[in-house]
Amino acid sequence: METVTETPLLEMTEADWQVAHAIAQTLVQQEIDVNELGKAIAYLRFAIQQNPASAGTQFFKYLKTLVSQGRSIGHSGRTLEYYRNLDKVCSSYLNPYQSNPLILLRILGWTARLMRYCKEGGVLDVDLTVNQTAVAATPKLQETERQVEIRSVAQSQNFQVGQSVEATVKNIKGKEVTYELPGGIKLTVKEPKKYGELSVGQTVKVEILEMRENGIPKKVKWVN
Repeated sequence: METVTETPLLEMTEADWQVAHAIAQTLVQQEIDVNELGKAIAYLRFAIQQNPASAGTQFFKYLKTLVSQGRSIGHSGRTLEYYRNLDKVCSSYLNPYQSNPLILLRILGWTARLMRYCKEGGVLDVDLTVNQTAVAATPKLQETERQVEIRSVAQSQNFQVGQSVEATVKNIKGKEVTYELPGGIKLTVKEPKKYGELSVGQTVKVEILEMRENGIPKKVKWVN
């Protein structure tokens, strides 16, 4: 009977964590759909299963292919832009991990999780030319100035469940609408019945449905 050997759990270094954090903030700032990153992660996982030695190289070739074939395989007008930005950010931060695809996969997995966190808590401008030494010197997952500002604004607003507040429609993708509340708090929610009546830049009233423990709204919906 063949013995199955489990792959040891790989620990991420301080620098690895900061790379994941920086990439997540950048992708959120560029409004890249986290699902597009998810597809790239799935490809890398498959490449590792097929040939671990070349998986890192194949991953970066895959990103280049997405850019070159983006117009024919994209599902929306912004898909090619997503691919270009994803390729640029990954090339800027992840080239040193090309020969270590398992760590690369781990960083990207956490990047996807952090994107959701950053999307709800705000982002800080990230310099794509930052080097690995500078990244490693940054305290791990420290709350950014922008996130502190959002939390302070939320606390001053004293948001409450059931409260109606003004919001600006920042983006509409399918049935998902991104609202910006006072203080720059951005929330993306599904509006399956009303999305067709909204337009980007429109000021509307939204009702707060759920709150986070830090006083920031978690879920809203458009109200007439």
